[in-house]
Amino acid sequence: MLNAVTDDFVDLLRTLLDAAAFRSDIAPYFSEPRGRWRGQGLVVAPADTAAVAALAAACAAARIGIVPYSGGTGLVGGQIMPDGPAPVILSLERLNKIRAVYPSENVLVCDAGVILANVQQAAADADRLFPLSLASEGSARIGGLLATNAGGVNVLRYGNARALCLGLEVVRPDGTIWHGLTRLRKDNTGYDLRNLMIGAEGTLGIITAAALRMVPRPAQVGAAMLAVPSPQAALELLALAGSQVGDGLQAFELIHRQGFDFLAEVGPEVRQPFDDIPEWCVLIDLGMPAGGNPDAALENLFAAAFEADLVTDGVIAQSAAQRQALWDIRENIPEANRRIGSISSHDISLPLSAVPDFIAQASAALQALGDMRINCFGHLGDGNLHYNLFPAAGRQRADYDAIRVEAVTIIYDLVAGLDGSFSAEHGIGRLKVADLEHYGDPVKLAMLRAIKDALDPLGIMNPGAVLRQA
Repeated sequence: MLNAVTDDFVDLLRTLLDAAAFRSDIAPYFSEPRGRWRGQGLVVAPADTAAVAALAAACAAARIGIVPYSGGTGLVGGQIMPDGPAPVILSLERLNKIRAVYPSENVLVCDAGVILANVQQAAADADRLFPLSLASEGSARIGGLLATNAGGVNVLRYGNARALCLGLEVVRPDGTIWHGLTRLRKDNTGYDLRNLMIGAEGTLGIITAAALRMVPRPAQVGAAMLAVPSPQAALELLALAGSQVGDGLQAFELIHRQGFDFLAEVGPEVRQPFDDIPEWCVLIDLGMPAGGNPDAALENLFAAAFEADLVTDGVIAQSAAQRQALWDIRENIPEANRRIGSISSHDISLPLSAVPDFIAQASAALQALGDMRINCFGHLGDGNLHYNLFPAAGRQRADYDAIRVEAVTIIYDLVAGLDGSFSAEHGIGRLKVADLEHYGDPVKLAMLRAIKDALDPLGIMNPGAVLRQA
């Protein structure tokens, strides 16, 4: 059984941490982007790894829960503990230093509290690219991105956050420090503790620093938005693009016209690329080395795809500003979704060949259930769809309370039947604990529990996230 933070415990922490560690404006730490829960607890922001270790040791001795708090952008409640004994909310915001940059090694070492956009800029300053990119990069922090194994738009070429991390520094639940901040590409010396911590959502330890993999900056970039007649055509276009441009293919995003309609209805205002919005389109982004010609590659791809009846229209960016304008459409769809207000939102992944069948089956089943709008978009290149349900025009979310659970079940059952995942890149957090129990393999769940019990025997690390509190 965990204990709650007490006045005596706060007094103890004041002897271990500097005065600046104690936050005065605590309200932001008790909310999360979708407004599902309100948090609680004592908010502290240690200044360095040693202070994090001292805090963890004190919490272990008092058996008080620790909820790591990174940028607060998580969408599954991993950074919020709404009930139970009041925990310590451990903010990473003061661990915000770029420790070292090694351009010749393509490595950057930084604290876990560094904002993603600042890591990207530090890499750019060294004429390198840190390719992790997502809508919240202006506020999301490296520790949280690694703890959730974040994805984003460039997974097709560069992989998830896991693929971009070489080493970690981690404070364990008992306050000891694992010094795993290696810059090595090869280190075959036992269990891969780095990959155990990445994606663990703060349930096994606190990531305090990371050695990140940079890549050479593409010398030439280009983008196009192409109208396709169906998701199946989009999938065939993806294969064609891969065969024509190979590793130059950085991103391949599927967008349904509902996203355009929402942007027109509630904003943010964007430049519409088509006179007549197609039912489906794809956003293709290329990055090529010196001597490459992404515009010519996109023109050749369009010509071949048009000849094969895979595209019906298209716009190829003629400048950096036009490329950004195309990306603005994709990146602003989540904000338009938020303004409309979803019945339910789903971060799912599927085998690529199953994507068209899922979209067709899910749409038919949900429309039979009730009148609703479906906004399906996402990273087709890696099989990750954001499949979100919204009220019909003129109706409210509350009108769907009676069928919401059934709608979610329809989606997740279809995903499971097609060998997919109900959580592609957002994680489990607290929102999807029951779903993991329902859809997860029992042997896997037993292994997860054994790891949790071995590394966090007191159960103080992010209690109730990923696995139900024992």
